[in-house]
Amino acid sequence: MAKLKDKIVQDLHIRNRRASFEYQFLDKYTAGICLKGTEIKSLRLGKVNVDDAYCLFVGDELFVRNLHINEYEKGTRFNHDPKADRKLLLTRRELRKLAQALKNVGLTIVPTHIFISDRGFAKVDIALAKGKKLHDKRESIKERDVKRDLERGD
Repeated sequence: MAKLKDKIVQDLHIRNRRASFEYQFLDKYTAGICLKGTEIKSLRLGKVNVDDAYCLFVGDELFVRNLHINEYEKGTRFNHDPKADRKLLLTRRELRKLAQALKNVGLTIVPTHIFISDRGFAKVDIALAKGKKLHDKRESIKERDVKRDLERGD
């Protein structure tokens, strides 16, 4: 039991670094996420991959797809599906605003950050995003290199 408590990440912050490179963020929201017992246990161990994840509407509800949460090691036959769609919890006003914004061509919703709140709930930061063009990505690389050189003192 003590070994498991040592593995649990107390301050969980999983970032989608690739999203900031691929997309320009227009608007950000914090949403709750519906998880089952083995999913939250695996998430608290840090066994999450958010790189290919994106959000979509099914009816009036927002779901995150391709959020890979590994199966819980000590789970039984009731373990969860690692690639299942998971419902995001937002207010109706936020959902309507996002649905209207998605009607514009070229916009998408991507998860940028997964964390555990102060109250112990799993939260996801999502962003309404527009895809970057190739020249925008080159500018991002250039800015990152200049920042790195300045920090280094070269």
